[in-house]
Amino acid sequence: MLIDAVVSTGAHIGAVYLLDDSGQVLQMVSEVGLPAPIARAWARVRTKDPVPIAVAVRERRLIWISGREHLAREFPAAALALPYPFAAALSPIRCSGGEVRGGLLLLWPAGYVSGLTNRQYDVIDRTRTAIGDLVRDGARRGRPVQAGPRPRLLGPRTAHAADGRAGLVALECLNRLPEGYCVLDVEGRATLVSAPAADLLGVAPSALLGRRLWEVLPWLADPSYEDRYRAAIISLQTTHFVSRSPAGRRLTFWLYPGLSGITLRITPGVASSAATGTSTGGVSSGEVTLDPVVGGDRALRVIAVHEILNLATALARAVTAQEVLDLVADHVMPVYNVQALAILTAKGGRLRVAASRGYSRQAVDEFDGRPVIPVAPENQPFDAAKPAFFSTWDQLRATYPDAIRSDGMCAWAFLPLVTSGQPIGTCVLAYDRPHRFSTDERATLTALTGLIAQAFERARLYDVKHQLAQCLQSSLLPHTLPHVPGLDVAARYVPATPGMDIGGDFYDLIRLSDTMAAAVIGDVQGHDVTAAALMGQVRTAIRAHASAGGSAGDVLAHTNRLLVELAPDRFTSCLYVGLDLRRHTARLASAGHLPPVLGRPGAPARVVDTSPGLLLGIDPRAEYATTELAIEPGDVLALYTDGLIEEPGLDLGDAIAALARRFRPAAGRPLHDLAETLIEPATLERRTDDIAVLLLRAASGSAAG
Repeated sequence: MLIDAVVSTGAHIGAVYLLDDSGQVLQMVSEVGLPAPIARAWARVRTKDPVPIAVAVRERRLIWISGREHLAREFPAAALALPYPFAAALSPIRCSGGEVRGGLLLLWPAGYVSGLTNRQYDVIDRTRTAIGDLVRDGARRGRPVQAGPRPRLLGPRTAHAADGRAGLVALECLNRLPEGYCVLDVEGRATLVSAPAADLLGVAPSALLGRRLWEVLPWLADPSYEDRYRAAIISLQTTHFVSRSPAGRRLTFWLYPGLSGITLRITPGVASSAATGTSTGGVSSGEVTLDPVVGGDRALRVIAVHEILNLATALARAVTAQEVLDLVADHVMPVYNVQALAILTAKGGRLRVAASRGYSRQAVDEFDGRPVIPVAPENQPFDAAKPAFFSTWDQLRATYPDAIRSDGMCAWAFLPLVTSGQPIGTCVLAYDRPHRFSTDERATLTALTGLIAQAFERARLYDVKHQLAQCLQSSLLPHTLPHVPGLDVAARYVPATPGMDIGGDFYDLIRLSDTMAAAVIGDVQGHDVTAAALMGQVRTAIRAHASAGGSAGDVLAHTNRLLVELAPDRFTSCLYVGLDLRRHTARLASAGHLPPVLGRPGAPARVVDTSPGLLLGIDPRAEYATTELAIEPGDVLALYTDGLIEEPGLDLGDAIAALARRFRPAAGRPLHDLAETLIEPATLERRTDDIAVLLLRAASGSAAG
């Protein structure tokens, strides 16, 4: 289906992503036309990432990227990682029932299409639905479609042209020409090599067939040259570069891309760009000229420059230790074929596993709590600030006899995380088979630890601040609600997704007498410790004024004057409900808070008009109107904060109306179950705001509780 979509839409690259079991990660399961290093770098994309495929899936809409400038404007991180001219369509994969299962990516050369035609839209729509139904049906039959360790490359491999008669004829024709020619597939492997090309490169044709040129010829293993190859594949535009062989001969390499790969033309000397059919009068913008001995940063051979920049950009967004590790794992593990990764810290002289990926629970438990400094020979003292590489288990055991071997791993890289000259932890990379660490690989991994260390230290400091704020916030919220005869209550508080700042959402239930109670819910402006502390002051003020016997409007007015004095730059929304259980009435006053929803068994729920006044803390003279509402036994009043209903791009009024439509209290149904039903849809998405819900049901007799 993916191949048909690529061919039918005129695209030259395509990929299918599927959501993993958590629903938080998109995994590339198959691709057409992408070089393996790029496919591996983008094999795992988190749905919260600001990249096109993630946004398309998260927001359930098709995204069209017209070119490089459009990509840079809308998705700067992706543009930094893929600095090539191309157009792209990204669409959520959803089954015919509407459930999103993944994402579809299609690429065209920039300028090839100005926008999608109706026919292309139809092809994309059919393809995403067909794949979605296939995934759904497979899961139902107990045979789910799952991502492998690497994306599957679709389409037949190009056979060695020299093996067939047509290949021999083509090769004979090319051998008559003075320039050298090679045919490379999308992975850079040579499928045909002419004799002049082999002569210019100084190697036998048989040594190149089936292999990447830069694997056979180390002087071509430069990230700048590989970048020209990737640019040709991704943008489907001719590129070229100039290099010098070990014998000192300067060669120009022209890369002519097609759907099946690259035709490589090799000429001696530095050719003019006229050879490409252009007339720039000099070196074209696609040319890279570097001396193989002094040109290029050898530390970046294994991970290309744009991949490191992509990791740096992604790490800037990480705010927890696990997020740092997840980003490092997503970018580094596929490139280096690493099977497990962990970040270790020290506490009380013992190792602590701050975050891990790929290790079993048993392995994590074995690491956790071990001494920081293992026993080592005197001639090899432990140095927490220096990286250590062990290609085999025997090497590690010889250096550290007491080392433990977890999950059958066979090779390790221990990379120190150092900031401000002080080690703060260690990043451990583990391989399931012996691994020889080349000089370039060691240098690149060592360089990456600087990025990881800075991000991890920032995340660690954030974690401390966040835990302090959460502790303060939770201590200020009621742990239990008072028992009021004739009233059923249920409260739920769900903090924002881990990694986000805390909010100032609060709720409370105040017992005023055997037949009188007051319920309050609100949201203090801000997402920090100050907001949490102010929330506690608001609750205290409301309790004091409510206990003094003030009306709903008076309670908010008195609290408002106090807040203007305490925090003139902070505002608070608040809804106060005074309940008279004997008369079955409620008196409500609102300071800019969302209106409550009243549900009655067997009847549609309705939104209660509260005539909201100004937010608390703005104007000391503000007054708040009181609205009276009849509440019959069995009625349920829902109070909530905006985290329950707000969605990007959704009108607030529409969101409140949608909440009312799905609010269906039933006689005898526990309120806690009803609260869970309300909250569940909001918890499926990553949230940037807390959720507070308080449900009140007028009960009959003394059975309420």
